[in-house]
Amino acid sequence: MAFSTYSRLLHVCKFLLGNVNTANSTSWVRHNFRILTACSNASMRFKSSGAADRQEKQKQLMARGLPKQKPLAGVKQVIVVASGKGGVGKSTTAVNLALGLSANDPDKTVGLLDADVYGPSIPKLMNLKGNPEVTEKNLMRPLVNFGIPCMSMGFLVEETAPIVWRGLMVMSAIEKLLRQVDWGNLDYLVVDMPPGTGDVQLSISQNIPVSGAVIVSTPQDIALLDARRGAEMFRKVNVPVLGFVQNMSVFQCPNCQHQTHIFGADGARDLARTLGVEVLGDIPLHLSIREMSDKGQPVVVSSPDSPEAEAYRNVASAVVQRLADLAH
Repeated sequence: MAFSTYSRLLHVCKFLLGNVNTANSTSWVRHNFRILTACSNASMRFKSSGAADRQEKQKQLMARGLPKQKPLAGVKQVIVVASGKGGVGKSTTAVNLALGLSANDPDKTVGLLDADVYGPSIPKLMNLKGNPEVTEKNLMRPLVNFGIPCMSMGFLVEETAPIVWRGLMVMSAIEKLLRQVDWGNLDYLVVDMPPGTGDVQLSISQNIPVSGAVIVSTPQDIALLDARRGAEMFRKVNVPVLGFVQNMSVFQCPNCQHQTHIFGADGARDLARTLGVEVLGDIPLHLSIREMSDKGQPVVVSSPDSPEAEAYRNVASAVVQRLADLAH
């Protein structure tokens, strides 16, 4: 157990730092210290100048500091799946969306990236374990199941180990999960984003070209408040909002078939109408979705003929249609 923990820790260290020696590490620290010193000096100069001049210099500094978007090698389109709030079924939706894209058009290649560093769910949902192999070019090979190559922080740490990292380390991890992975040639890369509107969302949106964002929400008012924040954030960073997925939209009793809107009815549809975006589909609150997800057997592959699987495939079709509409 101790050796396994040490091995994984060593793997994470190599993942974050790469092959650096002491001299290189010292140079890196000195380089970044000079940058911090320059920023501090710039800040002092701003304080001594007039308000208008200070604002103009700040704008120029921000313009220089914004990263330039660089496409991921071999990846044609990136689809991010996001939510303003956790617990609304975002990761389950991302997994079944990726599988739905592949099921609808087997000629298309689809990858899945787990960008939720603090709470990675893809290893469990996709029934994957183990450390990724490293190529001769020092790129990690994704783990594959159901024909979908996957990459997650969960492959690099113990299953129950907490990720207690500050923002800079998380940003470094995201950069490596994006660019130090041998994705091969993908038509779609589905990115399971963490909840909220924080550093990870901003970093991914500004560093790579994102074709569109899918916002997942339940119809509940409290979830819709955060879903709206998520949609507005993507608009501010010029990422097209493909539409909303209304998850857990209705519960149907397996005995009497009576339908109950446990979290409310059509809340996400009303919000989508208000924001002027599409509704990509409704996903029911169904026992099989939860059971199959816990077993690492998503419904799109474990129960392909079920109404639940059809709902996810319909969402995938709507996403492809929206991407086609944006391309014209």
